[in-house]
Amino acid sequence: MSFDRVTITDKARLIVDQLREQHGQLMFHQSGGCCDGSSPMCYNASEFMVGSRDVLLGEIHGCPFYMAADQFEYWKNTHLTIDVTEGRGASFSLEIPLGVRFVVVSRLFSDEESANLNPIQTAGHSI
Repeated sequence: MSFDRVTITDKARLIVDQLREQHGQLMFHQSGGCCDGSSPMCYNASEFMVGSRDVLLGEIHGCPFYMAADQFEYWKNTHLTIDVTEGRGASFSLEIPLGVRFVVVSRLFSDEESANLNPIQTAGHSI
């Protein structure tokens, strides 16, 4: 059995569905803390350039989820659940005009999960 590094709540899935209808194919990138702390940002997939060192943690509700490699070093032992909450963030993420923002709920992986994690990818190579 393998374990995902990132998942999404049903409430957040509904927002992704709304955004997909409006903007087309989407992707997520875990913010490094510049503008809005460390928040999951949702973008139109064709309007965000993934860096060569960004890692693909997995897919949530049909959307790839990326994080910068240096930030991943801090989060590599942590499971991320993407949720949504009311309130406007100060980011460029697509959900902001809806009056909501995506948030991360995190927890450490169990020993069993750590031993059976799905691999990540960076620059097209599995790690």
